[in-house]
Amino acid sequence: MNDSFSGKNGKVKVMYVRGDDNKDDKNNRRSDKKRPANRSNDRGDKNARWGDKDLPHRPVRSANEKPPRSPWQAKLQDVSEPEPFDHGGISGKSQIDPAQLRRQRDEETKVYGENACQALFQSRPDAIVRAYFIQSVTPRFREALRWMAANRKAYHVVDEEELIRVSGTEHHGGVCFLIKKRGGLTVADYLAKAGKSDCVLALENVGNPHNLGGMMRSCAHFGVKGVLLREPGMLESGAAIRTAEGGAEHLTAIGIDDFPQALDLFRRAGYTIVTTSSHKGTPLPEAVLPAKTVLVLGEERDGLSDVTMKQSDISVSITGTGNVESLNVSVATGILLAEWWRQNASR
Repeated sequence: MNDSFSGKNGKVKVMYVRGDDNKDDKNNRRSDKKRPANRSNDRGDKNARWGDKDLPHRPVRSANEKPPRSPWQAKLQDVSEPEPFDHGGISGKSQIDPAQLRRQRDEETKVYGENACQALFQSRPDAIVRAYFIQSVTPRFREALRWMAANRKAYHVVDEEELIRVSGTEHHGGVCFLIKKRGGLTVADYLAKAGKSDCVLALENVGNPHNLGGMMRSCAHFGVKGVLLREPGMLESGAAIRTAEGGAEHLTAIGIDDFPQALDLFRRAGYTIVTTSSHKGTPLPEAVLPAKTVLVLGEERDGLSDVTMKQSDISVSITGTGNVESLNVSVATGILLAEWWRQNASR
């Protein structure tokens, strides 16, 4: 059943839809028709429809009581206006474009851990979008809290459970920052700022965030300023920054598309390309590591690719007992950088 009429916005369709909550009433009426009526009870009690044995008495409705709702419900639908835009479940008066929201999230990352967040605040406070703390750490972040309040940066004091949900980890250290990601430099931009003594860490297919964090910590300790890799955003992961314990703030990511080509650009700029191997190469104590060095490391399982190995000027190895196949890539990085620092710190 339907009808239509015209309103202010044009033609409006009226649809009458039977509600689901009235199905039981319909079934009851069908069953009622099969039951014989007991008219004797109707004479004695005008409020009773059937005999006392069949159904309970119907209650008397007062003068102010509204009648029961009709099983037929009218629904109005304006057929002259277009359907509203689907925002993918995002509601609100502003109706932010979901594509814009996704781009914004791609440009942001979470940083957690007390040392990591303190170092980030000291290095680039303007990158902070929002902050979360548990009550016990707020005294150690007084300066950051005052700065955020003065610069209209949102911060929240939450409980442990909420901070786990926000940070995505139980190892949050009592604080979590939502920050804007840093963009990586090109090789040309990095070389334009490089000094006479400079060691660059080049990573081929190293992606474990905990290894990356350990390597960044070693880089900061031994004066390495640049990390060359295909995806600079990997250095911005929460787990990597937390493991780096503040070391990430002393490093610059150098983004590349072609790994061998990038190594060739550094060689032309006067750098020596040093590769590593578990089984061959000059033992590290006997190797000379120049002041301008690119130290190349690969993933533990497969090591460096053949193409990258051909770019090598010097290949070194870390000798040991041989009881294990190789060192963890983060541990090996620390040993190699310590030797480069020993040979070149005086310069």
